[in-house]
Amino acid sequence: MPHFSVACPGRSPSTLKCAVKTTFKWSSALVLTAALATPALSRQNISVSNPFEVGGSPSGNYLAALVAGAETDTLAASTYFREALRYDPRNRQLLERSFAAALANGDMPESFILAQRLLKANPGHGLAHLALAVKAIKAKQWGNARQELAKSGSGARDITVIMLNAWTWAGAGNTAKALETLDQLKEPQFQAFRDYHAGLIADAGGNAAEAAKRFKSAYDGERNSLSVVDAYARFKARHGEQDEARNAYQAFDALLPRHPIVEAALKDLAAGKQLEPTLSGLVAGAGEVFYGLGASGGQQADPVASVIYLRMALYLAPENGQALALLGDEYQRLKQYERAIDVYSSMPDRSPLRANAETQSALILAAMDRKDEALKHLKAITAERPGDIDATASLGNLYRDRKQWPEAIAAYNAALHLIGAPKASDWTLIYSRGIAYERNKNWPAAEADFKKALELKPDQPQVLNYLGYSWVDQGLNLDEAFRMLRKAVDLTRNEDGYIIDSLGWAYYKLGRYDDARRELESAIDLKPGDPVINDHLGDIYWRVGRKLEAAFQWNHARDMKPEPEDLDHILNKISNGLVDTTKPDAMAPTAPESTPTKDGG
Repeated sequence: MPHFSVACPGRSPSTLKCAVKTTFKWSSALVLTAALATPALSRQNISVSNPFEVGGSPSGNYLAALVAGAETDTLAASTYFREALRYDPRNRQLLERSFAAALANGDMPESFILAQRLLKANPGHGLAHLALAVKAIKAKQWGNARQELAKSGSGARDITVIMLNAWTWAGAGNTAKALETLDQLKEPQFQAFRDYHAGLIADAGGNAAEAAKRFKSAYDGERNSLSVVDAYARFKARHGEQDEARNAYQAFDALLPRHPIVEAALKDLAAGKQLEPTLSGLVAGAGEVFYGLGASGGQQADPVASVIYLRMALYLAPENGQALALLGDEYQRLKQYERAIDVYSSMPDRSPLRANAETQSALILAAMDRKDEALKHLKAITAERPGDIDATASLGNLYRDRKQWPEAIAAYNAALHLIGAPKASDWTLIYSRGIAYERNKNWPAAEADFKKALELKPDQPQVLNYLGYSWVDQGLNLDEAFRMLRKAVDLTRNEDGYIIDSLGWAYYKLGRYDDARRELESAIDLKPGDPVINDHLGDIYWRVGRKLEAAFQWNHARDMKPEPEDLDHILNKISNGLVDTTKPDAMAPTAPESTPTKDGG
């Protein structure tokens, strides 16, 4: 059966994790250890609330801190570590963990105090020196910042040290020295990162010719990075090359349609408005170093390192909308949903990402099973901003999740009307509407949408899976349907249990039980906890005469909280089994066979 899921190419459906991530792939030699993440942000700056009631037992607080750390809840971890440290202030390991938790939690004043204490016990602690360098940069104490960086122990070739040293020289007014420092990064993989920052520094230092050369080099090397494209286009626009700026934004829009930062810039260009510079100041330039490293850390599946970098970025540039959005994304990855909403709520009103942040907060409420609140919030957003495509599409997704198919279809229709002629990245929206049509028993409309989605995104495995299975289920286009299902399995490298289940269940529907068993056993290896796949495998085992194993699979499926309508069928099969369809005079099955649910996965 085709479980559906919606991927996120570009920004459909709405989600800031798709909207703001850059394609930075640069790495850092800096090693971050023992850190987690979760603050509450105010609109102006980072502040940390302390809603926890700590106990009077030092060992209890320490254990609570360890548990919070294991769950990546740094708001709790920071609170409990701080309380435990109060009882044992000379414990070096406890001091180090408290410092890391405070830093990741965004409690920068506390982390600076702890960094100074930590350095008395361990003068070579690199992260502590880095934190104090950030404190000095914020205060524009450029020489002090370089001294802390020199003591960090990361080495002269460390990319973090080189980049921050360059910005300290820029802050001191020595643009030439700053560029010379950056040019120590000669490795090809750092070229775009180096020249992007070199362009920012040269521009801030009034060297327009050097800035133009560096921005062009960065843009030519990394046209998929929003930060690079935006800086390049803004520089061009400010120097009278509005057409080139427009072309750069439009090329990025073709890659990632309707990004709010790009849309806002194109709107300003069309209105003849001057685009603001990329940075608000030199301190923000140093913050941009941490934002780039934070984006890289997230892509390398290291959310903890990413959160620490983003905390530093936001300390230096509190209104960096892209950093806020990425931090919210990381909290979602860590399942710290309340903190994610706090971060999105702190998005500045003037940021082009504000509308998306509000929509994302609603989606998080839905993920927290607060779906009524999410629905109310999304309805309010779409009422206030009826032209907001992302909010309207997200409303459709929420209705679909609630199995309110007519309402989902109406929302998807509204979003597609706003889009006009769909682009390749809009396949997810059309696919989602197709699912709603199919579940609302309008197969002709659903089939048309699935075909349209494949026209926009040929060989998309989720669509191949859904359309192929649906055809098999109806006895239509069988050769083409099996080709689609096999291709979907191949495209996902036999690693998607739901798609393999679809192929296996299609074999079952055609009575090819040995083929079905092979595929379903592979699917269950990948998704052992899915009730539908276990139910399907039970049916197949029954058909091949392995009735004890069939009963085991059905009992297993029963215990996995299946959909209510599926549970009734499963219980009936546990009691009565399935009819032997090989007998010519077989009556209707004593118990219905598995009914594929198309909204799982």
